[in-house]
Amino acid sequence: MPRMRTIASILSFAFCASATTRLTGQQIPLNPFSSGAPDSGGHVLISPLTQPTLTPGVLQLMELESRFAADVAKGGGKAFAAWFTDDAVVLNNGKPPVLGRSAIAQQAVWDPATYQLTWTPQGAQMGPSNDMGYTWGHYEGKAKDNNGQPIVLTGRYMTVWKKLPGGAWKVSLEASANEAPNAGDCCALPKP
Repeated sequence: MPRMRTIASILSFAFCASATTRLTGQQIPLNPFSSGAPDSGGHVLISPLTQPTLTPGVLQLMELESRFAADVAKGGGKAFAAWFTDDAVVLNNGKPPVLGRSAIAQQAVWDPATYQLTWTPQGAQMGPSNDMGYTWGHYEGKAKDNNGQPIVLTGRYMTVWKKLPGGAWKVSLEASANEAPNAGDCCALPKP
């Protein structure tokens, strides 16, 4: 029962924080190191460093997310699993929940040489006590099929961050959903 209350608290925090952003009209910008040009998916990347209204908490979460992404780009699945709390939860599109860092590590076994997972934070919200917050954005996974043809999966993600008693920040919840295919992609023939 305490686990359900924790998850319910996280989700209600995320809902309330995103509702506040929608009501105030404040759109939290993207990757702090971007140029403002569209990425490969056509998403415009705006630097939060040019936005004077961002709080230190939001900037901290964006920086954490950037470090997380950089570690995973270099270290693959092993680096991905290292960022989670012991009791973390991963929710992926159409799959059962993965509960706990050890279970996450057992499933996150990809090598960055064969599968490259990248993502760009598009927004963040820090909780009022500055010990929990979330980021959200766009991800892209690239690999090759058995014939050497590129496979690209894209979608949206949300990461819930939690500050641990020693001061370190870890991922408590990671949720993602694949984007719908482009119109006509469902029926296209493979390219030779």
